Amino acid sequence: MQPTGTSGGTLGKWAAKARGHCLRRHGYKSSKSYKTLVRPHVEYCVSAWSPYYKKDKELLEKVQRRFTKMIVNMEGLSYEDRLQSLNLWSLEERRNRQDLIEVFQVDKGMTRIRLQELFMLEENIKGTRGHSVKLGKMRCTCDCWRHFFLTVINRLNRLDQQTVGASSLNVFRTRLSVIRNARMGFFMD
Repeated sequence: MQPTGTSGGTLGKWAAKARGHCLRRHGYKSSKSYKTLVRPHVEYCVSAWSPYYKKDKELLEKVQRRFTKMIVNMEGLSYEDRLQSLNLWSLEERRNRQDLIEVFQVDKGMTRIRLQELFMLEENIKGTRGHSVKLGKMRCTCDCWRHFFLTVINRLNRLDQQTVGASSLNVFRTRLSVIRNARMGFFMD
């Protein structure tokens, strides 16, 4: 059971089938069935086609919204309260977090891509604010690239030195989680 496209109808039909399958086979006692059976399909290759139109983001979020509503004792709660009590991130937060993780990996040499191939390091670092990996904004002609680079650069430049200077990928992920818990909305556009 895998979605065949990213259009609203196809994803919506697939989500309805998956929801019925989960309900019949596993019930909705926790978020485990959602994390195992549904979220991988919703997030499949999301970093490659990263939605930047509001309607596309809402379409994906709608799938998670519906599934979390069906979990036992979650019916009357708001979406944000359901996410918090289930210890889940919104899909948009997860995409934005993954973008930061990708940039961290490029910066630390964990990929074949060099940081200078994609980003321009800011030269006017005075050492009084922020961190050592301040990225400058470049001109982009494509909307999707412009959206990606500007949001990632803005978000990365707002991180502190302790987070950006993390010694490993796991430490970086943990610090991003701490930031998210301390500053709700940090990963939202």
